Amino acid sequence: MPTRIEPCLALLVSRPPVGPEWSFEVKWDGYRLAVHREPSGVRIITRGGHDWTERFPAIAQAAEAIDADTLILDGEAVVLDEQGRSDFGALQQALGGRGGKRSASEALFCAFDLLYLNGHDLTGMPLRDRRAMLEAICHVPGGIIRLSEEIGDNGAELLKVACGMGLEGIIGKNESKPYRSGRRGDWVKIKCVQSEGFAIVGYEPSRDALGGIGRLLLAARKGSDLVYVGGVGTGFTARSGAALRRQLDAIAIPKAAIDVGKRKGVFVKPILVAEIEFRAWTQDGKLRHASFKGLRDEADAASIYEIVG
Repeated sequence: MPTRIEPCLALLVSRPPVGPEWSFEVKWDGYRLAVHREPSGVRIITRGGHDWTERFPAIAQAAEAIDADTLILDGEAVVLDEQGRSDFGALQQALGGRGGKRSASEALFCAFDLLYLNGHDLTGMPLRDRRAMLEAICHVPGGIIRLSEEIGDNGAELLKVACGMGLEGIIGKNESKPYRSGRRGDWVKIKCVQSEGFAIVGYEPSRDALGGIGRLLLAARKGSDLVYVGGVGTGFTARSGAALRRQLDAIAIPKAAIDVGKRKGVFVKPILVAEIEFRAWTQDGKLRHASFKGLRDEADAASIYEIVG
């Protein structure tokens, strides 16, 4: 049984693919995890390869109830809001924030693939066959582990409905393909609102703003360098803003690590990655209508948005 399988990643595309081989699911907004049921017990592994079993005790306990000797499930840990939508901020709060050590007992696991079962490696099988096997075993009492349902095959119509419901977007998967690690285009994601990771390079203090942060200063990656892409001043609560300011003050540096123009504020080492929701880019390469969603964790393989071209 493999100790870890590098995950298959979804390629961002502008519109849903068309064809009989494509099926679609809701795009969940949480932490990508692999649940390993082994002879010695259950392990829960993050996308970055870290063991987070202790942080998701309810999911680990639910995995013990699955009718299988050994398995590897691929899926997403989420916390749902009152409308049944996944809420990344609520999940982070349940875990105690970035790097927090709380256990998220209210988190659910939405399983969307089965990579290993009862001594057999399933990654070489087409998705439709893996999916059928997943559906056969994914009936766990209590609903902590649940199937990420296929929602149809008309991607354009499904995207319209998803966006109207306030969801983040949809995922398209080629059902004829085996499970291949990396971002190969077998899986694609189409977003209603863009959401990416950006390095925090500083903040502008404010006495009036929640938590004392008027605006975060953000950077994206361009080649081997970081470049300034504007800022974000919304999405904080008094609690999250104050906690973030304490983290930033602990890594403050005398001057900006990159060129931020004439911006003034408190500059920090660019080691924290913020998940930012935004609508578009301005002509001069700055984020438009941006909102802070939370800090990504290194264990989640937090990546900084890369500007191409």
